[in-house]
Amino acid sequence: MTSPKRAADLLAERLYEAGCRHAFGMPGGEVLTIVDALEKAGIEFVLCKHENAAGFMAEGVHHMNGAPAILVATVGPGAMNGINSVANAHQERVPMIVLTGCVDPDEALTYTHQVLDHRRVFDEITKATFTLTAEGADIVADKAVGIACEGRGGPVHIDVPISVADTMAAPKLRRRVPASKTAPSDGDLALAQSWLEAAERPVIIAGLDVIYDESEGALLHFAQTYGAPVITTYKAKGVIPEAHELSLGGAGLSPLADKHLLPLVRQADLIICVGYDPIEMRPGWREVWCPDEVRVIDITSEPNHHYMHQAGLSFICDTGAALQALTVQGVAQGVARSSWVDGEVEAVKAALGKAFPTDDEWGPAAVISECRDMLPADTVATVDSGAHRILLSQMWTCGSARSLLQSSALCTMGCAMPLAMGAKYASPERTVVSFSGDAGALMVAGEWSTAKEHGLNTIFVVFVDRSLALIELKQRQRQMKNAGVDFMDHDFAAIGQAFGGQGHTVTTRAELRAALTAAQRADTFTVIAAVIDRKAYDGRI
Repeated sequence: MTSPKRAADLLAERLYEAGCRHAFGMPGGEVLTIVDALEKAGIEFVLCKHENAAGFMAEGVHHMNGAPAILVATVGPGAMNGINSVANAHQERVPMIVLTGCVDPDEALTYTHQVLDHRRVFDEITKATFTLTAEGADIVADKAVGIACEGRGGPVHIDVPISVADTMAAPKLRRRVPASKTAPSDGDLALAQSWLEAAERPVIIAGLDVIYDESEGALLHFAQTYGAPVITTYKAKGVIPEAHELSLGGAGLSPLADKHLLPLVRQADLIICVGYDPIEMRPGWREVWCPDEVRVIDITSEPNHHYMHQAGLSFICDTGAALQALTVQGVAQGVARSSWVDGEVEAVKAALGKAFPTDDEWGPAAVISECRDMLPADTVATVDSGAHRILLSQMWTCGSARSLLQSSALCTMGCAMPLAMGAKYASPERTVVSFSGDAGALMVAGEWSTAKEHGLNTIFVVFVDRSLALIELKQRQRQMKNAGVDFMDHDFAAIGQAFGGQGHTVTTRAELRAALTAAQRADTFTVIAAVIDRKAYDGRI
């Protein structure tokens, strides 16, 4: 018979069983037992400077090892500080376990200092929220992991009363068996296959489900088999190598890219949505097609509640299993179909290359181009929200999935730097580079001390234009006066050096190349402040 353990130990051991090896947060007295239990279970607790950044570091680890992210926050203000990163995990479909400490229910009847209803706060931005009990600790832990990871992932919150964490309890060891993969069948499958057989201009729009279903290989085979070009959402960049002739790169927020991509979609006689979640897309992608006029197959992990588009056939199933089932026997044996015979796909690829040139003398595109050329092909890049993210998401070529990390649903600022740090924790052997605007970098600059404390040699590139560039651009487009979008110049290289890192300020390609060379040899983190002109994104995104 298994000996009793603390409820916190049962919770931590289930998280270790799920593959978790890092947890991030800032402790208070109410979570000390949780931290102790995590460490005893083999999960390193990483002290951060703010719970919001901690949540993004945890997410960065998840993207590298696939295990649920773990955020730890103490009662009241600690839990509230983490709200943004939890809301981000909810919209970005990131499995996350949010552990908050709370006072015991009897204590809360008369003690009100820092006390609020965590579960009510987190209810709107999580897939589920629980209060841990001693006898149910093992069950709550397994439920939390299962709910966080099933379907489209997301955060699950567990409120842990102080006395419950320390209470001894016997483990139940009840584990839910993972559901088997499902695939299309019967009449709808036959109809979809007939549509594929008849298609002369098929196009694929691929999204995040492909990554979580691990169906990248099936997607590439399907696209090659039917000669279907692939457009991805930003978070799905790299699900087929972007150097491939059928890859049209990412779409989502760039009107300039949409100018070339949307006409191709409208020319298609068959649209196959594969794991496509339009939460990432700008309004220009709403109702791009009419299913009464063009054949549309939607393969997704969840029912369509968004109504951004509709389809003639909808399959709620594993994307890889669906693609294999849809590939008809004769084609599966290697007889590839000809499609888009008038060179439309090649013309769009060429037009996108001209729309996002890499040969600028200087400016944001030159910074992105130099970094892509100078850094290894398997570099993990992260990018913050802003004008630079739109440009980089179109220009940065990804050879594999999860090699460009960003917030493309919630689109929050201040995420790129901690995402990069989390990725480096989980994959220390890989080069990791973060791209931030100067405003986003200022939000989380204190975490450079965390990078120093843990020996991370992450590269942090900061676009310095002393402005909220995207908002300033929108302000001008609405013919409003400049207000609340510009700020003073700050010496980011010196800030990095003050925290113990290397710092470089660059204004030319040559200076940037030298800084990147030094950064790749450094045993500590590097801040590269790339000074660009205000309004440098005009006409470029």
